[in-house]
Amino acid sequence: MFPAVKYSMTNSTEPMLLLHVCCAPCAAGCVERLLETGREVRLYYSNSNITTKEEFERRLDSVERLAGIFGLALEVDPYDHDGWRGAVAGFESEPERGLRCPLCFGWSLGRTAGRAAALGANFATTLTVSPHKPSRVIFETASIWKHFEPWDFKKKDGFRRSRELAREHGFYLQNFCGCEFSER
Repeated sequence: MFPAVKYSMTNSTEPMLLLHVCCAPCAAGCVERLLETGREVRLYYSNSNITTKEEFERRLDSVERLAGIFGLALEVDPYDHDGWRGAVAGFESEPERGLRCPLCFGWSLGRTAGRAAALGANFATTLTVSPHKPSRVIFETASIWKHFEPWDFKKKDGFRRSRELAREHGFYLQNFCGCEFSER
C-alpha cells in the first residue's frame, strides 16, 4: 500500500489545469499524480455520453467525494445526452475503440476546452488512464486545442494506482464507459 501523501499548493508558474473527469475510479490516480507536481487542479465532470441520467448521477456522486478527499473545486457540465447522440450519429454500430470513440472524446473534450479557455486554464483528461482508451487517439483528437496538455496517465502504473484508490475510498466501479453502444 502507498503511504498517505499530504498535498500543498505551490506557487507554480504553470496555468491552472482543468482536468476532464470521466469517473472517480479513473480520476483518483490522475489527481494524485498532478497534485504531487504542485499543480493547481480543478475538476470538470463532462459525461453526456452516459446512457442515463441515473448513471450520470451515480458516477457524479463518487466524483464529488473525490473532489472532497483532495480538496479540489469541481464543476459539472450539464448532462446533454441528446446533444452527444447527435455528435456520434451514424457511428452507433461501431465497436468499442472504433470510429465513434474519437467523436465521443471530441464532444467532452470540446466542452472542457471551452470551459478551460473561459478560465484562462490549460486542460487534460483522465481518459488516458484507461487501458480501453488509446492515448494516441485522445491526443490526436485534442490536438486542435492549443491549451491541451497531453498527460498519459497510463504510465507509471497509473491505472493500477487509480483502482487502488477507488477501492480504498469505495468509489463506484462501473463496467463500461457509459454509452449505450459500449454495453454490448
